[in-house]
Amino acid sequence: MKRREFLASSLAASASAGFAYGEADGGQEPTAAGTPSREFYELRYYRLHRGPGVELTNNYLRDAAIPALNRAGIKPVGVFNVLVGPESPSLYLLVPHPTIESFVTTWDRVRADQEYQERGAPFLNAPASNPAFVRVEIELMRAFDGQPHIMPPPQGPRVFELRTYENATKNANLKKIEMFNRGEIDIFRKVGFHTVFFGEKLAGARWPNLTYMLAAPSVEDRDKYWAAFGADPDWKKLSSIPEYSDERIVSNITNVLLRPAAYSQI
Repeated sequence: MKRREFLASSLAASASAGFAYGEADGGQEPTAAGTPSREFYELRYYRLHRGPGVELTNNYLRDAAIPALNRAGIKPVGVFNVLVGPESPSLYLLVPHPTIESFVTTWDRVRADQEYQERGAPFLNAPASNPAFVRVEIELMRAFDGQPHIMPPPQGPRVFELRTYENATKNANLKKIEMFNRGEIDIFRKVGFHTVFFGEKLAGARWPNLTYMLAAPSVEDRDKYWAAFGADPDWKKLSSIPEYSDERIVSNITNVLLRPAAYSQI
């Protein structure tokens, strides 16, 4: 068996088993064809060098990587610049996958794309003495039942917030995901947020955790929506349930404000 085929089958088996401690996730719903109905998300964080590497990376993503991903059937692909957050310059690449196998095999297909190799050559062939980026960190997530697919907001002015909730245990992580599915996602929508995606971390740093992305027309709107969220009676009722208290299930929260690149498809 080829290595990537073995990896795909292993990841798929792990994902269906809950990916940790043999715990069932209690929510994986197969489609009629037997494949997972929930998407998988590949989130890449590029730490860049100041100077020409920033333009080189953006040119590569805009002209080579995203068109090749689209030709491979992967869309929409999001690219986001950090508006408020640590480590500048940096950017995020969000790639949705219909299956776990897609996560494993898509970049092989992209690298076999001749147009990708030609358009991406300056980035792909950058010398070790002058690399385009410092390092790339990659996370793999699976969508929540409450929003199984990515939902890009309408085009126009928009600000994105990427939030990560770390949990002390996998049980606490699953309990927080349950809270989102039970009503928290709906409250975000009710107060005005556009919910882009919600993902359970399967692999990556600071595990166990979950990450989600919200969108608003502006930073001012974002602040207004959060104020409405905190005052919402449904939120107060949901968050008052003892098993959902932050003290029991959330150990740390980080958030980053982002703006989409001009060529972002999200």
